[in-house]
Amino acid sequence: MADVTDGTTLTDGPGEIGARAAAGVANVGRGADAGADGGPDAAGRHWDDGLIARHAAGGKGSGVTVGVEAVDGADGTAAPADLHQPIGGAYEGPLRVRLDALRELVGLSRTRIEGTTLAEAGRVLDEASTRQRLSSRHTVVAIAGATGSGKSTLFNALAEVPISETGLRRPTTSAPIACVWSEGAAGLLDRLAIPGRLRRRPLAGGDGDEELAGLVLIDLPDHDSAVVAHRDQVDRVLALVDAVIWVVDPEKYADAALHERYLRPFAGHAEITFVVLNQIDRLPGDAADQVLDDLRRLLDEDGMALGEHGEPGATVLPISALTGRGVGELRELVGRFVQERNAAARRLSADVDAAASRLRSVYVSDGRTGLGERSREEFAERLAWAVGALATGEAAEREWRRNAGRACGTPWLRLWRWYERTRTPGGTAPRAEVIVEDELTARQRVEQAVRTVAEDAAAGLPRPWAQAVREAAVRGAVGLPEALDELAVTAGPPSGRPARPAWWPAAVLAQASMTLLQIFGGLWLVGQIIGVLPPGIIPPVLVMLAGIVGGPLVEWACAAAARGPARRYGQDAERRLREAAAGCGRAKVLDPIAAELMRYREVREQYSAVSGVTR
Repeated sequence: MADVTDGTTLTDGPGEIGARAAAGVANVGRGADAGADGGPDAAGRHWDDGLIARHAAGGKGSGVTVGVEAVDGADGTAAPADLHQPIGGAYEGPLRVRLDALRELVGLSRTRIEGTTLAEAGRVLDEASTRQRLSSRHTVVAIAGATGSGKSTLFNALAEVPISETGLRRPTTSAPIACVWSEGAAGLLDRLAIPGRLRRRPLAGGDGDEELAGLVLIDLPDHDSAVVAHRDQVDRVLALVDAVIWVVDPEKYADAALHERYLRPFAGHAEITFVVLNQIDRLPGDAADQVLDDLRRLLDEDGMALGEHGEPGATVLPISALTGRGVGELRELVGRFVQERNAAARRLSADVDAAASRLRSVYVSDGRTGLGERSREEFAERLAWAVGALATGEAAEREWRRNAGRACGTPWLRLWRWYERTRTPGGTAPRAEVIVEDELTARQRVEQAVRTVAEDAAAGLPRPWAQAVREAAVRGAVGLPEALDELAVTAGPPSGRPARPAWWPAAVLAQASMTLLQIFGGLWLVGQIIGVLPPGIIPPVLVMLAGIVGGPLVEWACAAAARGPARRYGQDAERRLREAAAGCGRAKVLDPIAAELMRYREVREQYSAVSGVTR
């Protein structure tokens, strides 16, 4: 015979407890029809997964049934087709959207955020997946409380039979005990690691009271037990159940350990929380109301919403488990809660809220984020300055004007310049050079530009994403100074003489005409001197004077006309170098930064979906 804490006789035959304990873990995740032998009992009925299946009709080895039966052992038999219902079910509506968003959020963040930060979100996803595979027809409710609060008494009162041991010895409850009102909860109990010998079922209503059908009630050890293993079991089970009934007494209802360790951290789970003030029979007069009001005040300070005036929140109720006062009302409330069949989804939604709250600091920015146009322009300007775009344009302009002077100058001036070049060893025509800053100075300017644009892009971002932006900028800046040096040569002014405008041939012709006038006037004057031509000094002098004055005038006019084209030529050279430097900086630095910012915007949108906030 299997024993139970209240001393009643169970229906387990000899040797069944050992078989059930050995195979308990194997039941995790099974469907309601996953029995061990698949056969009917003595009465021709099939059971889904309970040990009581083989003994419900008084089969072999069964004892006298008194009050309770053990349920959901590892050797349960197969369920009939007419009793089969699907195990679990897909999440629907907003919860499904939030879970999908959380899964996407974790996937996008793994390479940017530490695993310890994402651990809670990963746990929520794992628990959501596990709970989805288990029975959606059952609601797991844990009864938790401090030493001597009377939770085991309340457990027995709700079951209407003595299941959990009560008494003065502490701790009385050393391991979680389960009471199940309907079949198919084996997977849930295996998930809670409750052995078969501690799984019970009330028999008062046959298959259980209709109002509590689907309830899986768990009596937990004391949360303030001196035995560390007991406290660990409480924490483990509380993380897995669908709802919690906190039992407090007039002496310990304000205990800091309860509020700081459990109620305050679980304030977001108010809709699946019941707080019952037990032992009100010990309070005289209106003391119960005063204690209840103070309990509500403490819960409000914990941040736990109270379900008053039809609003969603925690249920607060005064009871006396010993005398039965208020137990019926609690039983009715729990029954309605169970019949709604959404406790698991509400618990999971609260877990997602808690995970989103913990992740807020790594996803929500302090202000507007991104890289503005002004920052991009300043970055391009710094690169242009480092590559010497302005100096290159000015040199190109000077080169144009020098070339114009050479083409439109007087022959005598050009002859003099040729003579000066021949006198200078190695003298050649000056050519505009690409002006590049000192290598060290240019590299420093580039590094400063990269740091500045990275800080502008990271401004306001949460720390992990700001760091990712800075790292992307630093990686992209590798080799940037060398690339800019190469651009200074390849994107600078083309070698050879600059192109000439269409009016230059006319200017050269006019300059040649002025020179011919000078020669003609001179020959005319010489002819008069030697007597070949008739005398008349004024005409040849006027012709020579026209050529002498006209040559410089043509040169001056050409120089004035060349200022505009020379300026445009220099600006074009500067623009090409600026655009080349900006394109190099964009490809190496700005695009990686933009990719990180785009990733952040994606995860920010996913986080908004997880937290249920529309941006």
